[in-house]
Amino acid sequence: MKSVFASIVVSCALAMSGAAFAAGEMGNMDMSGNGAKPAGEETGMSHGEIRKVDDAAGKLTIKHGPLENLGMGAMTMVFKVKDPAMISQVKVGDNIDFVAEEVDGALTVTQLQKK
Repeated sequence: MKSVFASIVVSCALAMSGAAFAAGEMGNMDMSGNGAKPAGEETGMSHGEIRKVDDAAGKLTIKHGPLENLGMGAMTMVFKVKDPAMISQVKVGDNIDFVAEEVDGALTVTQLQKK
């Protein structure tokens, strides 16, 4: 009978310590589900250099670093611009910070800041 009681006590202790460990590991996770970042946190902008400006087509060719929000590595590629006014803000050789997103199946620059 002592061994059954000891087994129950040990089992309970192990179960409680595992739950406490799991709760401690998840203590700083954002479980709100809204995807909002705390104030002051990085906006998720990528860095790049303008290689070509195609005003007529509303496109920019950008040599860029990783696009983490799209899971893409560094490369040079063509992007549409969300706002045609972005085209007039830059010229070939400008360094920029930008956000690219997939909009209606096309990679599109949705935010742009000249450095």
